[in-house]
Amino acid sequence: MRMRAFALRTWKEILRDPLNIAFGLGFPLVLLLLMSTIQANIPIALFEIGRLAPGVMVFGLSFLSLFSGMLIAKDRTSSFLTRLFASPLTSRDFIAGYTLPLLPMAVMQGAVCLAFSLIWGFPLNAKMLLLLAVNIPASVLFIGIGLLAGSVLTDKQVGAVCGALLTNISAWLSGIWFDLNLIGGAFKKIAYALPFVHAFEAAKAAAAGNLDIILPHLVWVGAYALAVFAMAVFAFQKKMRG
Repeated sequence: MRMRAFALRTWKEILRDPLNIAFGLGFPLVLLLLMSTIQANIPIALFEIGRLAPGVMVFGLSFLSLFSGMLIAKDRTSSFLTRLFASPLTSRDFIAGYTLPLLPMAVMQGAVCLAFSLIWGFPLNAKMLLLLAVNIPASVLFIGIGLLAGSVLTDKQVGAVCGALLTNISAWLSGIWFDLNLIGGAFKKIAYALPFVHAFEAAKAAAAGNLDIILPHLVWVGAYALAVFAMAVFAFQKKMRG
């Protein structure tokens, strides 16, 4: 109940900033429009909607890292969180209370992205529900990255790390915008050692209905998500003791 009360407070805090919510929901739509326009004007199949929609869904989750990181970093620098440290809330309660309200936002972002993908020919079928479900572990991962950054960095530092740095890493090392096989070598090995390309591969397999390919990639993403959340809880606990 303590965690639920704090999660409700976090949800209200999110609703107080409708501009950020609008940006989070609109960011994937801008990418869809831009890339689909490019595809319509080039002779090769570079950004087909069957590959583009899952990719934009995964790439759009980088906004959740920035959002969650800024949320916890601002609370840390205010007297609000300092007063809450005197409550029975544990570090796990705090991290869960920040995470749970952001998961519906992640699902909503994915649903909006898929709804607008129909305009460019994405098939309307049950695979859309599977794609939304498969995207949840990736959502947890990106939220966890933001919470970890927000637990150890200031709000300005979170903006740099979860904004510019994470966005570029997830763009270059996920295989969303180009085939990693074109580069190969150490670059490809590094990419496949990180979770971003696995999140995209799982989403792409869900969109295509290749169920046997999904699980191995989700295991990779889930392992990273658990590790990141464990580090976030540890870092937050250390800040509480400090």
